[in-house]
Amino acid sequence: MDKQVIQSTGFRNIEENGEVTGFQLKIRLPYYRGVYLSQIKPGHLIVDGETFGEDEIMWRVNGEDYTYADMRKDCHTHWHPMEPATLIVKKKGGLGQGYHDLTYGFYCTHSYMPPELEALEDPDKPAVVYFVEFGQNTNSRRLLIV
Repeated sequence: MDKQVIQSTGFRNIEENGEVTGFQLKIRLPYYRGVYLSQIKPGHLIVDGETFGEDEIMWRVNGEDYTYADMRKDCHTHWHPMEPATLIVKKKGGLGQGYHDLTYGFYCTHSYMPPELEALEDPDKPAVVYFVEFGQNTNSRRLLIV
């Protein structure tokens, strides 16, 4: 696995029935203990200036697909820090060949953090209080589709 949250492997277009319906990328959890899906506060994905939100992104964790709504109420599925999650993004025609600039944000709640502090966190913005063990809320990377 790459040290960066947005992984270099797994970035590609997705085909269904011979038609490109979107693309995927892999991300890793920067937190060393792992989290349950209900602890994740996902944000928006920005690719080359185009924003993708809750209705266009599905998370694949442990081989199962989850919408943002599914994740909010799932307190049984655990995302292990050594297993990357795959983000599946709906976009007719996918992405063109070449380099693409990606920014994605998510935040994880923690039982020992004060709720008042976590309420200030926005997954689409840098962390209000940065802790090395939690990672940064937003992550950017330039990746290539061939």
